[in-house]
Amino acid sequence: MPVAASFALRLLLCIFALCGAAAQAEDAYPNKSISLIVPFPPGGVADITGRPFAASMEKFLGQKIIVENKAGAGGGIGMAQAAKAKPDGYTLLMALSSISVIPEADRVLERAPMYQLKDLTPIALVSADPTLLVVRADSPWKTVKDFVEDARRRPDAITYSSSGVYGSLHVAMESLALAADIRLHHVPYTGAGPAIVALMGGHVDAIATAEGTVAQHIRAGKLRALAGWGENRIAAMPDVPTMKESGYDAVFYIWCGLFAPAATPQPVIKTLREAAKKAVGDPQFKSAMAAIDTPVAYLDAPEFQKFWDKDAKRLAILVQKIGRIEEKN
Repeated sequence: MPVAASFALRLLLCIFALCGAAAQAEDAYPNKSISLIVPFPPGGVADITGRPFAASMEKFLGQKIIVENKAGAGGGIGMAQAAKAKPDGYTLLMALSSISVIPEADRVLERAPMYQLKDLTPIALVSADPTLLVVRADSPWKTVKDFVEDARRRPDAITYSSSGVYGSLHVAMESLALAADIRLHHVPYTGAGPAIVALMGGHVDAIATAEGTVAQHIRAGKLRALAGWGENRIAAMPDVPTMKESGYDAVFYIWCGLFAPAATPQPVIKTLREAAKKAVGDPQFKSAMAAIDTPVAYLDAPEFQKFWDKDAKRLAILVQKIGRIEEKN
């Protein structure tokens, strides 16, 4: 082979090798930091779960996971941003059960949808917290029956805070209002953190929230739990009855799960599923969840999809029953 031809062949082979290496490096996931959108302010369930979960996932992915709080519209703004993000695995979402509520609320309110459920794919269910009806320790109500009877005497007089219109905390409280045939005055905030601050500061009378967000305040004697929306009593609060035990047919869990944009490639989804499974088993994450009394409830993507489908149907029916609700301040 002539020298010139041999040199050209070697050059071509080098170019192919370099291109192949570049393509392989580009395809390797992850090769840069990842953004985890938490669609609520600091202090709520998604935030206090998402941050330690991200820290544990980092160990197994080998890249930094940056938590970004994107609050507003009951979580809708952050969830919509994640749904519309580039499906490359570098934008993830830590969402609550309200992810299923917002699209149905959009239909009820006859507004343009912020996103559709099909725009997101589930990676892993991380936790499932029974909701608690909580009031200040100095309130006149000792039981949920006291609360309901007072609400019947004074329609729209008792105020409650939430994470936003049609957010998880709002829908939970309205499910009690429907079951008990009472009217309460809703005061929406941008997330559970500010909503709890409003309760403790005396700006509202009650809240429906996850155990993990208020357990320390209950133990400190500042807040009182009247009842829970779970099927069973919370293990850490055996004296607090369920709504069903109290005579009200209302069940609501604030679950927390990891999602990615729907068109994310399957190899990336596989990597994320494996990292999520390892993260929920990480002693550091388990310790963080135990510290805030939040039970880990892991489901891998296939089982989580079935769980989500069933829960979304139930919540859609509940939102239809609640109907059109405008913000009241």
